[in-house]
Amino acid sequence: MSRVFVKICGVTTPEDAAMVAAAGADAIGVNLWPGSKRHVTPDAARDILAAIPVGVLKVGVFVDAPVSEVERQLDALSLDRAQLHGDEPAAHFGHLDPRLVRVVRIRDESSFEREDGWSPALWLYDAHVDGYGGAGVVAPWSLIAARARRPFLLAGGLTPENVADAIRATRADGVDVASGVESSQRRKDPAKVVAFIAAARGAGAL
Repeated sequence: MSRVFVKICGVTTPEDAAMVAAAGADAIGVNLWPGSKRHVTPDAARDILAAIPVGVLKVGVFVDAPVSEVERQLDALSLDRAQLHGDEPAAHFGHLDPRLVRVVRIRDESSFEREDGWSPALWLYDAHVDGYGGAGVVAPWSLIAARARRPFLLAGGLTPENVADAIRATRADGVDVASGVESSQRRKDPAKVVAFIAAARGAGAL
């Protein structure tokens, strides 16, 4: 298995962004959806993203934003990827496929119907919960292992303690975490971030 890609999402301060990057994350996400507990304004996101060094991907998280807004923030914030969590119509976003992370929230076999019409740069499989992400609920690993399209990231209830098992169970190309590496809501814990990245990379080396 190749090196596991690690994304840390829901970063809310420049200090946390710099710390997460220094710990070795491959990508850092800022949540631009106003309904998120980890929401940041575009102005705040600009400051957070400015603390991320070259080589670490900058990801903006959206839920049901119109394509015009996603395009605008991709350019205004110099985002590398837009991560789409909602019920966005695939037909409106096809021209952005090379810059998209498409989230599919998995509850049962029928959940994979949400893949139809999409050809993103990266898939992200998460647990199906009320709301969108950051709830700490573990996704159905065996179902994802059987049905996932590649390349994909795994999210949903990941922690330093279970991320290695999750990677081995699903053969995920990468992982995405928010609440599992927090010391309190909206703030990342340096020790948890380091432990999470080490465990993920260790599992990928097996």
